Amino acid sequence: MVDIPGPTLDGDTAAHLRRHGIRSVCLFGKNVQSEGQLRALCADLRAVMGEDALIALDHEGGAILRPDFWPFAPSAMALGAADDPDLTRRSSEALARQLRAVGINWNFAPVLDVNVNPANPVIADRAFGGQVPLVTRHGRAALAGHDAAGVAACVKHFPGHGDTSLDSHLTLPSVTRSRAELDRTEFAPFRELLPVTPAVMTAHVVYPALDPHAPATLSRTVLTDVLRGEWGFGGVIVTDSMGMKAIDDHYGRGEAGVLAVQAGADLVMALGRREAQEQTLDALASALADGRLDGAQVQASAARLSALARRYPARADAALDLRADAPLFARAWAQALTAYRDPVAPAPGSRVRLVAPRRVTRENVSEASVDAATLASELAGVYRVDLTAFDDPAQLDWDALRADGVPVVLATTGRHRHPALRGVQPDLHLALYNPYAALDVDAPAVLTFGFRPEARAALLAWLRGEADAPGRLPFGT
Repeated sequence: MVDIPGPTLDGDTAAHLRRHGIRSVCLFGKNVQSEGQLRALCADLRAVMGEDALIALDHEGGAILRPDFWPFAPSAMALGAADDPDLTRRSSEALARQLRAVGINWNFAPVLDVNVNPANPVIADRAFGGQVPLVTRHGRAALAGHDAAGVAACVKHFPGHGDTSLDSHLTLPSVTRSRAELDRTEFAPFRELLPVTPAVMTAHVVYPALDPHAPATLSRTVLTDVLRGEWGFGGVIVTDSMGMKAIDDHYGRGEAGVLAVQAGADLVMALGRREAQEQTLDALASALADGRLDGAQVQASAARLSALARRYPARADAALDLRADAPLFARAWAQALTAYRDPVAPAPGSRVRLVAPRRVTRENVSEASVDAATLASELAGVYRVDLTAFDDPAQLDWDALRADGVPVVLATTGRHRHPALRGVQPDLHLALYNPYAALDVDAPAVLTFGFRPEARAALLAWLRGEADAPGRLPFGT
């Protein structure tokens, strides 16, 4: 699997795909401009790659949504907070319908990580929650929704990225739990849902209890002995991006691709510059030629990939009315709204001091969050707002912010928790992104599990006194 440079399929890239017989492409924000453009791009890709084309996207919900022209689906943790499996199924079906409308037939979702580590820098709201039963029941519902929409799902990040304090985009994490602990926690949702799972994405994480040396992506013990052998999984195994530093900095592209296939992966995600793609292709071809790769195993992988593409063909359904799903997504975000420590909204029409990050740019997997000016403008429909926008929370003077007695409302809008906010005492905390930020700030909080417009609309309704916060915290405190 490769990525492509831009929003159209240029002649050189098309020739590259044909020359190597590549049948799978992962799309990113750089490939997305409009619904019509995306539909045309997918049609061009399918024309080049053939009937068995696999066209994929990370379309999880919440912050992990590349198109900005469709209604925004809730994050996984928002659905976990609402804790209505039927709502999760219907939201996931609507999410997948968006992809089928343009001809994308593979979604790299749902996330089955059990987010047991509040300091996790890369999963957090992408998980349904921090308890195995919660993750399992909503993972099952999400898989059913994708299947009903005719889009292949892909659970991730096997065998679990929820107990890491490091981001595998940047370094190589390790989860040091015993095998018994892994069986009870990380492994449980994956193992339980394999019978209804068409594809699994691997984690670039080392699990010493299984393999003290190689990350799961490159471990035959993990992918073949456990996933195929012990658990009997017969679907597709795809690696996470081999361009992530957890792999690229430690193994190099070509060799890592060979190791992944030797471990049992069916598809190597060779993303990034053309040179890196060529390195992977050349290394795989050489390993096949000299016998380091088993030809029969590779043929079995090709057959599994073809079967996935034929079960979920990459044909656009332009007749779908995607705007009709907007009320469903709005309802899901509203049901997710969660109160923590009994928050009380300031009286509508009163003066408040909003303290918020000036801007939060996109980072790795997540898109850019709401900026302070936009948030202040929206809150101005409820309050008289004094805005204090900050770049670094360590520079905030909390005594000065509270000096005149105006209620202080802190909004946290970033993926990462900030140590400078630990123990600060605003009158109200609006946790609009990482929900674990509520554990740092010494104040009553309202958690939205996302910064999208639908999440902010649900919050504004609560501030106006028009709606409750019915969600339940989907992790322990």
